[in-house]
Amino acid sequence: MNFKLILNIATHLLRARLKQTIVAAVGVTFGIAMFITLVSFMNGMNDLLDGLMLNRTPHVRLYNEIKPSETQPISLSNQYKNSTNFISSVKPKDRGKAIYNSKAIINALKKDNRIIDVAPKITEPVFFNSGTIEISGVIYGIDVAAEEKLFQLSDYIVAGKVQDLTQNNSIIIGKGLADKMLLNLGDIIKITSAKGNLASLKIVGIVQIGIADLDNSMSYTSLSTAQKLMGAPTNYITDIQVKLHDITTAPALAKEFKTKFEVDTIDYQTTNSQFETGSSIRSIISYAVGIVLLIVAGFGIYNILNMMIFEKMDSIAILKATGFSGNDVKWIFISLSLIIGIVGGVFGLLFGYILSSIIDVLPFNTAALPTVKTYPINYNPLFYIIGITFALITTAIAGLFPALKASRIDPVEIIRGK
Repeated sequence: MNFKLILNIATHLLRARLKQTIVAAVGVTFGIAMFITLVSFMNGMNDLLDGLMLNRTPHVRLYNEIKPSETQPISLSNQYKNSTNFISSVKPKDRGKAIYNSKAIINALKKDNRIIDVAPKITEPVFFNSGTIEISGVIYGIDVAAEEKLFQLSDYIVAGKVQDLTQNNSIIIGKGLADKMLLNLGDIIKITSAKGNLASLKIVGIVQIGIADLDNSMSYTSLSTAQKLMGAPTNYITDIQVKLHDITTAPALAKEFKTKFEVDTIDYQTTNSQFETGSSIRSIISYAVGIVLLIVAGFGIYNILNMMIFEKMDSIAILKATGFSGNDVKWIFISLSLIIGIVGGVFGLLFGYILSSIIDVLPFNTAALPTVKTYPINYNPLFYIIGITFALITTAIAGLFPALKASRIDPVEIIRGK
């Protein structure tokens, strides 16, 4: 089989029907460009939302959960220990929210090679006092350096600096809370803990995570300030946040740490399962729409090649009469289809990249995401590989059926009919 000759004949046939060829190639170009643009934008949006979630969520969190005691007194009785006991109105056991021996646990976790680093934290409900009004919220006592390293808190600071939390009696409050109470940097906010302790803290920063419920109620202070507010000792810690090198191991490590340190644990996948579901659905929709566009372009190529066969019956008969086999004719028309797919696919990748680049610089200003200035785009090369691969597969299949039809044409019948 002389592929050079076959390719030459296919090129001449394409030139003979140049308008139809251009229409087919434009269909592929449009399909690929829309596929690349849609998938890049949708995955960029997924990365933005997932980053918003993952940047603020530890891969594994160690804490003490308020829950009923698993062992009830009746189960300790020799008379009833082998029986099935139904107990109602079981009260939760007050074992406190503080993690026992937290410093030893933190030291052990920092020596684990699977862990990037550990950030201790105190989570306590408080009341923010505005005159006679009390606004309920939460104060987070953090190790400033560790929190910044693992969760990039400064990316969400819209006023002030996170490093200023190292000052005594300082606090960073949520943007929604600051707007409600008409507070700015340098103002003093009065806080009442759940135990009735009072404190006056200086506002050194305003943070905006982008989640309204959090921005309206949260605040950050240093570990030492939070411990003083709670009237707790210096080893008082309610949460230990862990970041891993391989986040896929989070569920398994959460179970391991729960058994090893005898604390409650939860991994990020369980905490944010709704985000995972939303990202998966958006990705499926974007890929489905892109593939449909390519399939529609494939039908256009099929129709054009089918019409070309009817119009080139005599040319096919002459080719066969001069010694070309049915297999040669088949490869001529498959080559036609692949040329359209390659040309359309390459231009589709180019225009897809150009459209993505245009979207990437469009201003995207929203109060919920102050750190985001333009629409998010993901330039993953995998999208471009998938696009050109599917374009070639679609056009090859679209050209295969007309090619098989052309290969079965009997030249004698065509010439006799002429």
